[in-house]
Amino acid sequence: MDWHIPAGEAVFMKRMFYSRRGWFSTLLHTLRPQETEVGFSTTLAIYIARHFTLNTLAMVLALTGLVSLFDFIDLLRRAATRPDVPTSLILEIAGLHIPYYVIYVLPFGILLGGIVCFSRLTRSSELIVARAAGISAWQFLASPLACALMIGLFTTTGISALSSTMYRQAEFLDQSYLRTGGGPLTMQGGELWLRQADEGLVPHGVAILHAQNVRLNKSTLEVSGVTIFRLDDRDRLIVRVESPLGILANQEWHLNDSAVLKPDHLPQKIGALTLPSDLTVSRIQESFASPDTLSVFTLPGFIHLLEHSGFPSIRHRLHFQSLLALPILAGTMALVSAGFSMRPTRRGGVARMLGSGIAAGFALFTISKVAEQFGESGALPPVLAAWAPTGAGLCLAVALLLHMEDG
Repeated sequence: MDWHIPAGEAVFMKRMFYSRRGWFSTLLHTLRPQETEVGFSTTLAIYIARHFTLNTLAMVLALTGLVSLFDFIDLLRRAATRPDVPTSLILEIAGLHIPYYVIYVLPFGILLGGIVCFSRLTRSSELIVARAAGISAWQFLASPLACALMIGLFTTTGISALSSTMYRQAEFLDQSYLRTGGGPLTMQGGELWLRQADEGLVPHGVAILHAQNVRLNKSTLEVSGVTIFRLDDRDRLIVRVESPLGILANQEWHLNDSAVLKPDHLPQKIGALTLPSDLTVSRIQESFASPDTLSVFTLPGFIHLLEHSGFPSIRHRLHFQSLLALPILAGTMALVSAGFSMRPTRRGGVARMLGSGIAAGFALFTISKVAEQFGESGALPPVLAAWAPTGAGLCLAVALLLHMEDG
């Protein structure tokens, strides 16, 4: 049989071969038949994973630096009216915010890094050669997807713990030097409602405490105008305790000049009363603080304590679910970047596709923030508010890849 190749295609193939002779020979060597029989080349997987990881880390660092710069400028603006605050303190607060911003910009870093990586590999025809050798898009996307999942998992388990510690210190410095009028961490003034376990009268009992005024004195919480409702396990009132003054120290409430009121009984003075508690001053402070000051490992126990004590835990549960969804969101962003950037350059419309990918990423961010607001307001369950944007992005990415791979 006489094989005939048109002159135009022959010139194009010859030009591609000699212009990329060095890396083409290496790439074709990795795709030799004895390796493709296994299904995928380990060398090619490492090659793509290395390019993806380096581009992703570069984008994450660049975005973090940009956001930190704006944060530093905002801190300088706030400190302009405070001559006693040195610039070194502003730098310290801005530096303590860096791990928090790494978590914040990670999905965008993976999206932009993946777009840069896959567009370069497509423009240099490396992915085209790999697909021509019989490797599907799902196969050579396995290694970048695994890298994205590992980056997200490391961020959830490692960077979140570092971020919570540093962010808590930054909040303390911000509260001490830059803010006026106190804040939730100062625990000065205002009313306080608490709910805690109380097994002093009946098993599985509950005590609800209301204080008209609160003041923090070092490691002791002083309350005045105290009313305690001691209930049974069915939330039926057993006794009511009134006290003009009380303190919380060493996980015990110490009440002075207490009076006990029982149903169908006259008030009875009992003087000093000690009520055990599973609360501490730091736990009460943390309940008013931002959930970003808690790591993914301490959040489950703290959420249980909040619910047991009567504090609202929606923000903390939403933050916990968002951290759990972060690895899946990272993998989703990797697939979205691949779906929008692997279009062959000869087909045209590459710039439009890349712009669409970036727009899709920002749209996903907007959806996640809207869902977060619905979750904080209680309109959506925290699990749905945290995982719905990730699921929507994953469906979009899979649809794009199916269209690109199977037409």
